[in-house]
Amino acid sequence: MLPLPELHIGDRVRLRKPHACGGNEWVVVRLGADIGLECTTCGKRILLERRKLARRLKTVLPQVEEGKT
Repeated sequence: MLPLPELHIGDRVRLRKPHACGGNEWVVVRLGADIGLECTTCGKRILLERRKLARRLKTVLPQVEEGKT
């Protein structure tokens, strides 16, 4: 089993397969036994078990600093 990296609310992640809308970036919106993710392209929310997310996770993206260009 793959270990899940430490995640926080607001972290952006990229999964191995793109969403049906074509987007491949998600924002963490809920932590617990299940991890809540929201697609950054269409806004669809999903819940994934920690094990499933660990298998599907490709990378955790760096935080975007707001106010900086």
